[in-house]
Amino acid sequence: MLTLALILDAIFGEPRWLWDRLPHPAILMGRAIDWTDRRFNNGKDRKLKGIAGIAALALIAAILGAVIAAFGPAVEILAAAILLAQRSLTNHVGAVADALRLSLPAGRQAVAQIVSRDTRDMDEPAIARSAIESAAENLSDGVIAPTFWFLLLGLPGLMVYKLVNTADSMIGYRTPRHEAFGWAAARLDDALNWIPARLTAALIAAAHLRFDIWPQVRRDAALHKSPNAGWPEAAMAASLDIALAGPRSYDGERRDFPFVNPAGRHALTADDIDATTNALWRTWAITLAFATLLAVA
Repeated sequence: MLTLALILDAIFGEPRWLWDRLPHPAILMGRAIDWTDRRFNNGKDRKLKGIAGIAALALIAAILGAVIAAFGPAVEILAAAILLAQRSLTNHVGAVADALRLSLPAGRQAVAQIVSRDTRDMDEPAIARSAIESAAENLSDGVIAPTFWFLLLGLPGLMVYKLVNTADSMIGYRTPRHEAFGWAAARLDDALNWIPARLTAALIAAAHLRFDIWPQVRRDAALHKSPNAGWPEAAMAASLDIALAGPRSYDGERRDFPFVNPAGRHALTADDIDATTNALWRTWAITLAFATLLAVA
């Protein structure tokens, strides 16, 4: 089922004709999280409410996954394919390269669709770095981690992972409103991504036959503020011999993050985004081959 789901997602991605007419499951998850946030993120004991909220939503996601899986393998395969994001990821990242070749303003507009940092004053290397970092992180969050949890726990595991990952992206921030209420979602997302993030880094290295870079990946991953996101970013930087991360701006505030693989090339272009898209597909191919070997076994 995993093998077929990976192939279906790679071929069809997220067809607009369908999702223009129906709400995507991720959108429905987001609505449930938003309702929980508005309904319970107030008054006292916000941290406890956040724990109870994410636990309840995760339980509902697991039950729904089990119910959908009960309709048979064909339905489970289709549901899994919908919740994978390989094709969507490569399309969005590739669109940044295409736009950047047209003009800097077009590149900034395209990369703003996939990153949360300020893009108004980005030059070409900054646009390329942002797209590549987003590609590496979302390869883990959108492809390898869902694959991992589907492999271990079937559709219920995949549904729970997507719910928690969506919650982290919505409420898992250290802001006055969400630091307490979103604490559980953020910590649970860190836990669920711990193995997949490191697995993604290993797969990226294997896809480039760069088994020598692991000590460097471990070193550079520790530079990232996230316990997980640094792993795929460090592996992508080392595999392509480019420098990622570094200073950037959020909401008008400049933050001096260290460079990942600082000895790598800094003058990045649209061609480097293309190389990253190629790396995404090579990593996907290794994942597919592994799933196929398991199926044959």
